[in-house]
Amino acid sequence: MTTTMPADRNAIRRRELAAFLRSRRERITPEQVGLPVAGRRRTPGLRREEVAQLAGVGVTWYTWLEQGRDINASEQVLDAVARTLHMDPHERAHLYTLAGTVAPTEREDCSAVSPAVRAILDQLAPYPAAVYNARTDILAHNAPYDWLFEVGRLPFEERNSILQCFLNPEWQARMFDWPGNAPRAIAQLRAAMAEHVDEPAWKALVKRLRRESSEFDALWNRHDVQPMYAFSKRFRHPVAGSLTFETTHLWFGSRSEIRLTTFVPGDEETAAKLVQHLS
Repeated sequence: MTTTMPADRNAIRRRELAAFLRSRRERITPEQVGLPVAGRRRTPGLRREEVAQLAGVGVTWYTWLEQGRDINASEQVLDAVARTLHMDPHERAHLYTLAGTVAPTEREDCSAVSPAVRAILDQLAPYPAAVYNARTDILAHNAPYDWLFEVGRLPFEERNSILQCFLNPEWQARMFDWPGNAPRAIAQLRAAMAEHVDEPAWKALVKRLRRESSEFDALWNRHDVQPMYAFSKRFRHPVAGSLTFETTHLWFGSRSEIRLTTFVPGDEETAAKLVQHLS
């Protein structure tokens, strides 16, 4: 999908795209991409021809792209450039936006959360429910889920459950027996990542978690794997107090990685609290 913009806006977008690509290229060293260093280099980072070679595109075409020329870039080419320049998921999304298109993974996730799925989420109230992808990004949720975790306060790019579990003290404080649940969460993430080991978004998520959480890093190094399965979860809500739920995961298809997870009260006390606070 491409978007049509006025001529002046297109020119601004192309200039921003050119500057963004140059900044990403200049931060990557030859060693990071396996290139030999021969002699003194006049400019920091990679050369344009090196980026073009590694991405499998023409040198002239890539030069024009960095010069802000009026050319179109396919999704395949943009993805190759993003991988070559080691872009994280937010940078990759920014690249696609400046190029006037939408990242394929964004389209896949967004199409999974159709108006019909959102209607189902709403109808599940007062039971909390959310739609996740395999990377545990929270693609959509209903009002009870927001009451349980306050997802609405988070920036969109931070709405990832495993990220919040390890890096958000408020989120972690709501989870009973977090030390017991943490190894399971990481083992499930590692198992899911087996199909995505070379994807920038996955690598960026794990890299950030290992850098910012020593707990995650230690557990990640154990290389444990587990399948996703339903089990009881207990939470400590700041207003409602102790809550117990039975989780259920419903995948959108036999090969889909998008799932709907529901939280059904595990006891009468939790059911009564949901009615009291959400009716």
